[in-house]
Amino acid sequence: MADVWYEDGLRFGCRRCGGCCTGAPGHVWVTLKMIDEIAGYLGLDRDRFGRRYLRKVGNRYSLVEKAGGDCIFFDRGCRIYPVRPLQCRTYPFWPENLRSRSAWELASRACPGIGVGRLYTLEEIQPIRKGEADASRGD
Repeated sequence: MADVWYEDGLRFGCRRCGGCCTGAPGHVWVTLKMIDEIAGYLGLDRDRFGRRYLRKVGNRYSLVEKAGGDCIFFDRGCRIYPVRPLQCRTYPFWPENLRSRSAWELASRACPGIGVGRLYTLEEIQPIRKGEADASRGD
């Protein structure tokens, strides 16, 4: 493997605080498979779920947000945590947070789970960083 600053791994344990679920507006991208999983978890069919919780952005789908940018499913915790989208499952191992040690440390200021919890190995982190994470994986 290429030498990277996190070659010895990184610790992370989600505290379910909502720091990554709240704040500025953005996009939480979902695939049709994810839509079906979340809809099923909520006891909705795809059409009803889509009308209530999705917005189309170009040719992709994103979850709608509350006013102010908070995730529609965040209410003192994630209401869909077991079936949350891959984008949510892979946080904080996003490329922008892994770009440098200082970027990781900056992310840790907003996320109390960074630096604590289980040790993720380089072999576990690299596929997540490259967008190759298994959508069925979750912590």
